[in-house]
Amino acid sequence: MNNTAASPMSTATSSSGRSTGKSTSFASELQSMMFSLGDARRPLHETAVLVEDVVHTQLINLLQQAAEVSQLRGARVISAEDLLFLMRKDKKKLRRLLKYMFFRDYKSKIVKGIDEDDLLEDKLSSSNNANKRQKIAQDFLNSIDQTGELLAMFEDDEIDEVKQERMERAERQTRIMDSAQYAEFCESRQLSFSKKASKFRDWLDCSSMEIKPNVVAMEILAYLAYETVAQLVDLALLVRQDMLTKAGDPFSHAISATFIQYHSSAEGSCMKPYPDSPENTPPPTPTAPSSGPQHSGKTTLGSLGNGNAGQDSAKTKQRKRKKSTAACGVEAHSDAIQPCHIREAIRRYGHKIGPLSPFTSAYRRSGMAFLAC
Repeated sequence: MNNTAASPMSTATSSSGRSTGKSTSFASELQSMMFSLGDARRPLHETAVLVEDVVHTQLINLLQQAAEVSQLRGARVISAEDLLFLMRKDKKKLRRLLKYMFFRDYKSKIVKGIDEDDLLEDKLSSSNNANKRQKIAQDFLNSIDQTGELLAMFEDDEIDEVKQERMERAERQTRIMDSAQYAEFCESRQLSFSKKASKFRDWLDCSSMEIKPNVVAMEILAYLAYETVAQLVDLALLVRQDMLTKAGDPFSHAISATFIQYHSSAEGSCMKPYPDSPENTPPPTPTAPSSGPQHSGKTTLGSLGNGNAGQDSAKTKQRKRKKSTAACGVEAHSDAIQPCHIREAIRRYGHKIGPLSPFTSAYRRSGMAFLAC
C-alpha cells in the first residue's frame, strides 16, 4: 500500500489524532471494563487514561487504513469489507470477529421475536435478510479467498483459548466477592463501546472524516475497541506476574530494563515533590533533656526504651507515608494494574525479533503493532 498517497481522512484527524474527540472521554467506562476483565475493583485512573489513549490511537490508525482501502475500492463509505480485509491475515482474531457478527445477527432476530426453530433454519440456509452481517462477511471473504481457509472459519467450532482463559479468570475473580461486589461486577461486564454509539462516534471524530464508516463498520470498530482493552489487560496481568519476585527463581532478576526505567521514574515522580517523606528523611537523633548532664545517658536510654515514644514516631511516619502516597496518586501496595505495566506490555507486544521482522506487518506505520488485528 502506498504510504505517500493523500489520506482520505481529514488532516486534522490524521495529524493530531484527537481534535474534537479530545473532549470526549471513556476513562470512567474503561475503569469498569478493566475491573470486569481482571483488574482490581478500583482500577487506577491514570492507567485507564493511558489505556484510552492507546485504544484511541490504534482505532484512528485502523480507520485511516480502512479509509485508504475503501478509496481503492471506489466506495464512498468505510464498510465491513474494508475492516475484514485488514484482519484477513490474523485467522484467530478474524474467526473471533466472525463469531461476533453471527451473534449480533442472532441477537437482532431475538429482539424481533423470531422463534428458535426459525433461528436454526436461518443459520443453515443463511438466505434470510436478518443474517446481513454474516452474509456481508461471507460474500466478501468468498471473493478474496483463493485457498478456502477463510471460508472454512464459518464452519470451524474450535474453542477460543483466549476467551476461555478470560472466563476462567472471571470465575476465579468472583469466588471471593460478596453480593454487592458481584452485582457491580456483572454490571461492569455489560459495558461496551457499542452501547454508547453517539459518544463513540464523537470520540473517534467521525464527523471530520471525508470517508465515514457506516453502521456495521462502527459496530466492528466498537468490538475491536473492547478487544483491544481486553488484550491490554491480558498482557498487563502477565507483565505484573513476571515482575513479582519469586523465591528460588534464578531468573527473577532478569526483568526488562524498560520496566525498570518506567518504574523508577514513576517512583521518582512521587517522591520528588515530597522531600520530607519518611523514605527520604533520615531518622532524627535523640536529644538529651535539659535536667542535667549527669543523667543524660540514663534519660536517653529510658526514652529509647520507652514504648510510647517509639509508637508515636512510628505512627507519625505512617501518617506521613499515607499522605505522600495519597498525594502522589499511586497505590504502592495495590493490586491494580499500573501504567508501567501497560507500557511494558505494549513494548513486548511490538518488539521486533528476527531478520524478517520489519516485513511481518504491512500496517505498522505508527511504530505500534495493532492489538486488535
